[in-house]
Amino acid sequence: MDVTKIFGSNVFNDDAMHKRLPKDCYKSLKKTIEQGTKLQPEVADVVANAMKDWAIEKGATHYTHWFQPLTGSTAEKHDSFISPTPQGNVVMEFSGKQLIQGEPDASSFPSGGLRATFEARGYTAWDCTSPAFLKEDANADVTLCIPTAFCSYKGEALDKKTPLLRSMAVVSKQALRVLRAFGNTISKKITSTVGPEQEYFLVDKEYFAQRLDLITTGRTLFGAPAPKGQEMEDHYFGQIKDRIADFMKDLDVELWKMGIASKTKHNEVAPSQFEMAPIFATTNIAADHNQLVMETLRKVALRHNLVCLLHEKPYAGINGSGKHNNWSLSTDDGVNLLEPGSTPHENAQFLLFISALIKAVDTHADILRRSASNSGNDHRLGANEAPPAIISIFMGDELTRILTAVEKGEKVTAKGSTFLTVGVDTLPPLPKDNSDRNRTSPFAFTGNKFEFRMVPSSASISGPNIVLNTIVAEALDEIATRLEKANDINKEATAIVQETMKKHGRIIFNGNNYSDEWVAEAKKRGLPNIKSTVEALETFLTDKSINLFEKYNVLSKEEGHSRFEIYIEQYYKQINIEANTAIDMVKTLYLPAVMRWAADLADSIITIKDAGGPVSIQEKNLRKVSALLESADSKLEKLEKELNAAKKIEDGVKQAEAYRDNVFVAMNELRQDIDTLETLVPRDLWPVPTYADLLFKL
Repeated sequence: MDVTKIFGSNVFNDDAMHKRLPKDCYKSLKKTIEQGTKLQPEVADVVANAMKDWAIEKGATHYTHWFQPLTGSTAEKHDSFISPTPQGNVVMEFSGKQLIQGEPDASSFPSGGLRATFEARGYTAWDCTSPAFLKEDANADVTLCIPTAFCSYKGEALDKKTPLLRSMAVVSKQALRVLRAFGNTISKKITSTVGPEQEYFLVDKEYFAQRLDLITTGRTLFGAPAPKGQEMEDHYFGQIKDRIADFMKDLDVELWKMGIASKTKHNEVAPSQFEMAPIFATTNIAADHNQLVMETLRKVALRHNLVCLLHEKPYAGINGSGKHNNWSLSTDDGVNLLEPGSTPHENAQFLLFISALIKAVDTHADILRRSASNSGNDHRLGANEAPPAIISIFMGDELTRILTAVEKGEKVTAKGSTFLTVGVDTLPPLPKDNSDRNRTSPFAFTGNKFEFRMVPSSASISGPNIVLNTIVAEALDEIATRLEKANDINKEATAIVQETMKKHGRIIFNGNNYSDEWVAEAKKRGLPNIKSTVEALETFLTDKSINLFEKYNVLSKEEGHSRFEIYIEQYYKQINIEANTAIDMVKTLYLPAVMRWAADLADSIITIKDAGGPVSIQEKNLRKVSALLESADSKLEKLEKELNAAKKIEDGVKQAEAYRDNVFVAMNELRQDIDTLETLVPRDLWPVPTYADLLFKL
């Protein structure tokens, strides 16, 4: 297999465009992609025809406008290239108009009150900055997929891509202002880049099909711990089993063909947990690619009689899954703005961008926390190597010491190096990779990027990066305004770093984020501790959030409010599905199985007594089982009562709170009895695969 030939073979990338488009059309399209100039209709027609010919040559018969509505997944409506002729035949056609704009039914997608159900018209608009690609299914059916934004008839964003593109534009604009203040006239564009690591679980398809909870919710609602968990620490980076290696090989090939630079694969900490990581891409493309990664994980797993679980906490008692969102800013001439330089001038600029991150994260910790919220993540945050619900920044001891010294106006020295005096007109060169990593930090500086480790494994990375881009843009806007007015840039840069550390240095914490001491310390520092999705989502409605996203034209007040309505509804609907599933499983699987075992015990007691044998063990087990049956039945009634009460609540927030505080709690109470019963009932009578089956039989 020649990877260099496979990679990008199913992408209408720059190479394909250069080969297939006339020179003037190619230049025009590149200008649109790179500078945002308007695409002329005649150019669009040429591009569409070339794209169609390329796709047909590779077996495509249909195309789709591929978009990301607010459902959390992707959407696509397939149309064929065929067009009838007067002679009763067909020709294959694809126009510039069809390329640029589509019209899916917008009424069936969540809008959060932006439009009435009867207002069906919506538009998809080609995002030419993300290349078109081909998707192949197991039957070799090929579809041309055109990445698009999705908006309503009145122009409101109904998707995740539109505000992401807006946020990328604004952070580029403000970052360029800072560079211009430092005399940089070479860079024309700043791009936020992301490398999203993706964690996931695999389970045998046969066992998955026997677990209603996995089928309907993506996680196990019941399950006693397996005899072995992850305590031996032998799975992480362990030898990959042949079956999994075959799956990973096919996964890589499918991703490579779509131009996704899948780089790393390995066993994760928990049994049957794995990770893949791509090479960095621009945030827009990285978001598209990550959606494709999740789709492809599921698709390829099925080919291997496996099922991929992307839920944040599919199993209790072991590690959950997340995404590590590695974010940075880069210029179009190849400079990473979050990488230390070799001169005082470069490091003045570097420390200002670091200061922007410090200010942004401290000022908007609540909004950043919101961007990593869903019902699945509520199970995960704060345990098993997942970051806690408290946002803080890990800077490493060395960089923290340098920032602190700048704050105090002190001379800076470092391990093995002597640094220039920090003060009026110079800032020191900074060492690279000068600190250990902190796996407990939710937001860690790792040498040339920030790793946001709270992102849910099942979620789009668009939300967190919309927030990151926007809050950093705001901080850079303030920094640029000060620099543009300054008589002495170096003095002003030093003053900005000093003031940032004094006002926002509280957000820096390099210790153990899992410790109880940190919770207490964070409270002293005044850092928010937002423990649930419901609390986090309410920040959509704060004046601070509304003003921020409106100021930079990323989300209007109405668009922000719509997302609150959609996400709060998704939250309680998910728990509602879980509760309904739990009730069904207890009534139709667990209680009947346990009652059969209790009846067998009772029969055996009578039989053994008649034979004159001892029955103390049987009676003891029967008492245990009967008591747990009674308790489980009582808790089942409580769950049904709480569920019915929650369903009747009309206010969205109060309903979500009821599901969180009452329904979810009642589910966990019921689970305790069922899990205990699992340890008493014979394995051959237990109606579903156990944790030992699910986690270790791959």
